[in-house]
Parts: sequence; structure tokens; C-alpha cells
Amino acid sequence: MTECLFCKIAAGEIPSKKVYEDELCYAFYDIAPQAPVHFLVIPKEHIASVSGINAENSAVVSHIFEVIAKLTAQMGLESYRVVSNIGEQAGQSVPHLHFHVLSGRDMTWPPG
Repeated sequence: MTECLFCKIAAGEIPSKKVYEDELCYAFYDIAPQAPVHFLVIPKEHIASVSGINAENSAVVSHIFEVIAKLTAQMGLESYRVVSNIGEQAGQSVPHLHFHVLSGRDMTWPPG
């Protein structure tokens, strides 16, 4: 998708502070962090949100969670929160599937 901000970041057209990259996904630090550790993991393939996951593209989500487990272990994070917002009312500001990984502070509940 040519106008998608996260597609452009994954393609290297917009700079970001990269955490990780492979053939399926890209991870980068959030530009407005909500915790001492706050990065996003996105599929390189454009999927609008969790509601766009289907049988043809669901394997990338499993892969992303494997990457999250690997990265958090490498960072020494024992506790962290993974969040995905779906739709504007829930706080999704970029219509591209992404998972926020937050750590380094107490996470309150309910979250907002």
C-alpha cells in the first residue's frame, strides 16, 4: 500500500530506529514512547488491523509473537505488555497491523 506510513517505514522510505528486521516483519522504537521500553512490531505485508487477519496471512502473526518473545528475552525483559488497537475509537492511528511492546514501568489495569 503506497500511502501507508508503516509500509513506508518497513520499506526503508521513512527513517526509524530499527530494533529487528527479517523477511516477514519489522520492529522499531515508538516515536512517542509510553514506557521506558516501547517498540512496535509490524508485518511487512500490509494488513489493516487484527480484523484483517485470515487463513492466508495468519502465519505472520504467529511469527511476530515469536519475534516478540525473542526480542524481549534478548533485552532481559521479564514483564511486558503487548497491545494492538483495532479502529480509531480504540486508538489505532495507523491503519496497518502493529503490536506495541511496552515495558520498564508498572502497567495499570484497566489500561485506559
